[in-house]
Amino acid sequence: MTEKKPVAVITGGTAGIGRATVRAFAQAGYDVAVLARGQAGLDAAVADIEQAGRRGLGIATDVAALDQVESATDRVEAELGPIRVWVNCAFAGSLAFFWDTSPAEYERMTAVTYFGQVNGTRAALRVMRARDRGAIVNVSSAMAYRAIPLQSAYCGAKHAIKGFTESVLTELIATKSKVTIGLVTLPGVNTTQFSWNLNKMPGHPRPVPPIVQPEVCARSILFSARHPRRNMWVGLSTAYTVLGNRVAPSVVDWYLAKTGVKSQQTHDDLPRWGSNVFEPQDADADRGARGSFDSAAAEHDPVSFVARNRVASLTGAGATLAAAAFGVTSYLRRR
Repeated sequence: MTEKKPVAVITGGTAGIGRATVRAFAQAGYDVAVLARGQAGLDAAVADIEQAGRRGLGIATDVAALDQVESATDRVEAELGPIRVWVNCAFAGSLAFFWDTSPAEYERMTAVTYFGQVNGTRAALRVMRARDRGAIVNVSSAMAYRAIPLQSAYCGAKHAIKGFTESVLTELIATKSKVTIGLVTLPGVNTTQFSWNLNKMPGHPRPVPPIVQPEVCARSILFSARHPRRNMWVGLSTAYTVLGNRVAPSVVDWYLAKTGVKSQQTHDDLPRWGSNVFEPQDADADRGARGSFDSAAAEHDPVSFVARNRVASLTGAGATLAAAAFGVTSYLRRR
């Protein structure tokens, strides 16, 4: 019989960053429940978990529907055990001008991307607060700080997630709860979303470079669950996007207006599976974690590495400064 281990729930865990996160938690010794819509993706994600020697549970769930999320939560607790970690990763996105996006499309993307995280957090807090233990990780984006063209629904949702998470964080602190909640803020990533997001542009959607592989993000999500952080950044582009917008937002407006539409499209012949906004595109075929941009995606990231290794990084920086100071002092003494 497989030994019981801590239980993690990953929403949107059948593809992209969510799928890489499922694998990361399973390999770290967690039993993992996957909440998503596509059955083929669910089956393959559970197979990944079991291959790592852990228990897996795939539950067909539309995270925009609170009753489905609450029902899935009860099933996870009954079949796997108490939920220790909840990662909100599901989203639906598009590449389209706002005025070309129908109200139904816009509301659906907002419901999945924003209210999906609200619903997941609500369900997680219901069971975690009763035990006064647990960690919630909400997956955010640099676009929570700096919106870009063609993704107004996604950017609006990510801005909302940031504000929502910070508010809940203060409420947990105010009530002296030991449950934690935090953000992991991501850059462009090589995921499957670019072959199934809603697209109303002439080119094929692509992530804005520089980009990273989904496994880079998964490592930070796992770390954030185990070592709770208010907000953990991933990617150099996240750092310069957030900081650049603080310094000169009007300049960034102009730059994105000039480059943002073109940089999100490619005319390469890449797979398209149709929009997943209303229907999953991994119901009959597993799509995996990585997208079509392997050659442009980095396997490692210095920003999140430093965040995960703060003591070692600070020690190294201190040693470098001390050596530099010693060198300067020695030089001055010799003069």
